[in-house]
Amino acid sequence: MGKQRIVLLYGGKSAEHSISCISAACVLSALDNHRFEAVPIGITKSGDWLVGGTDPRDFDLAGQPLPSVRSGNGAHRVALEFGRGGDGFFAVDSGSDPAADSVSQQRFQQGPYLNSVPASRGALYSLGHIDAVLPVLHGPFGEDGTVQGLLDLLGVPYVGCGVFASSACMDKHFTKILLKAAGIPVTPSITIDTRQVHETGETCTSQQGSLFETAAVEYLARVRRAGLRYPLFVKPSRAGSSFGVCKVGHEGDAAELGAAVREAAKYDWKVLIEQGMSGREIECAVLAPHIDGKPKASWPGEIVLDRRSPGNDQFYDFDSKYLDSGASHAQIPADLPEATLRHVQEISIKAFEAIDGAGLSRVDTFVGSDGSIVVNEINSIPGFTPISMYPKAWEASGLDYGELVTALIESALGIGR
Repeated sequence: MGKQRIVLLYGGKSAEHSISCISAACVLSALDNHRFEAVPIGITKSGDWLVGGTDPRDFDLAGQPLPSVRSGNGAHRVALEFGRGGDGFFAVDSGSDPAADSVSQQRFQQGPYLNSVPASRGALYSLGHIDAVLPVLHGPFGEDGTVQGLLDLLGVPYVGCGVFASSACMDKHFTKILLKAAGIPVTPSITIDTRQVHETGETCTSQQGSLFETAAVEYLARVRRAGLRYPLFVKPSRAGSSFGVCKVGHEGDAAELGAAVREAAKYDWKVLIEQGMSGREIECAVLAPHIDGKPKASWPGEIVLDRRSPGNDQFYDFDSKYLDSGASHAQIPADLPEATLRHVQEISIKAFEAIDGAGLSRVDTFVGSDGSIVVNEINSIPGFTPISMYPKAWEASGLDYGELVTALIESALGIGR
């Protein structure tokens, strides 16, 4: 039996582009090469799909600047032909000669694609049959249902949540609505629309001072009406990896709140203002290895900050998550009573099912000193870097990184154990 060919889709247009590149490098290194043949396809920050360029395993994962998908180094654009399923992936050779174009036309004359892309723009070469796609994309245009919808139209199986679950998890506002409807406690918050406080087409950094100050006062009034307790956390509704997240600690300070909203709005016009929870942040990895099977939950883990900024008032930010392995470590299982850990697992599975999850997700919760549990958010494509919680939680639960990657691919192929 031949190897099954898996497209690893990474990079993307979101602010989490580099994290996706790091995740892709780790996944490729752990892939079972006896069973699977990887076909890495990188998406540039401008949205170009490329194949045959720099291998993610050759990225300098510890360097600056962070890795990114770029043209050159033998990279070719990727063209997709809808209706051909796993046979619909092509590389475009824009530098081919007329003879090569002629051969290409003969090779693909059975399909309609060459009718829509003139041969003068490049010869098409099949990437071969693709059995499944493993998206390692984070944030908008990758984790939000857009790529999932494209793959559904293409007719290719893929790892992870479908269109609805992906888009719902990407939008923290709607995640809360779904979870509350399922009877699952969530973090108290309000959602604000920042489009009304700046000119159409302008960024939030160019807002008129007087107009923005008026809006900030209204934000503060809404916080008071909602009864949200300080500290507050202000975050984009549809972003991840702690981009644009700010902590607001001074009650009644409209200027501080307004500045936090403006920072979050750089990433999304829809902004959440959440009540800071006094409980511990506990994360649980959920895996659905088969579409018909019951989801499984790892031992819940906790990120312990080992290095804090002056003032001892640091939260788990971007650098702590992905770049600085000495800033924190994962305690798995978290130092909690076993009954509480089991309850976190139960709620995580319930939340995963409430959003119609598939494949994988990481459910982030707060656990209070009294054992109460509220769900903060759900990440449908969690990070896969060496210090990311999702793979580390499964490793601590008896499933190592390579086995986890295999289980995820099997979930897409419908052969999960």
